Amino acid sequence: MSKDAIEETLAKHSRGIIMVITGDGKGKTTAALGQALRALGHGQKVSMIQFMKGRKYGEVLAAEKSLPGFIIHLCGLDSFVMRDNPAQVDIDLARAGLNLARETISSGKYDMVILDEINVAVDFKLIPLDEVLEMLKNKPQKVTVVLTGRYAPQQIIDLADTVSEVREIKHHYSQGLKERAGIEF
Repeated sequence: MSKDAIEETLAKHSRGIIMVITGDGKGKTTAALGQALRALGHGQKVSMIQFMKGRKYGEVLAAEKSLPGFIIHLCGLDSFVMRDNPAQVDIDLARAGLNLARETISSGKYDMVILDEINVAVDFKLIPLDEVLEMLKNKPQKVTVVLTGRYAPQQIIDLADTVSEVREIKHHYSQGLKERAGIEF
């Protein structure tokens, strides 16, 4: 095998991927957190940027206490965003999150960057789809990027290497059970 063929093979096997976890079911962020744990277990550095979230969910608390290689940034408020009439602060926080995502992905400090709920931020028109696509197309080769949230745009799905859909079959909310620590947050 030639030197060029060896280098090409090594590059292919060390290439980061683009992964999308979407759908209407519960568990998209949880699945991304599982990917983070796998990466951390192999000594990789992971950063998660949570769009439209401002509360310290359990994953933030766990990362702060026990996972020094896992950095989570909150880029939202602890309130719901109005889909058809988002507040300017929601737009500003999402755009700051997109800028942080660009910096984090291109920094060379992280092997995996999780963009939690970015699909929803795009669907709610808090951030422009074309800027997300440009960021993904220009990511460093070794970085894996995981995008979560309902409403994944077809253009992101087309660009991704792996796409998984989490589908709701049954949810405890429909039985009148409320959100609980350790389950929803």
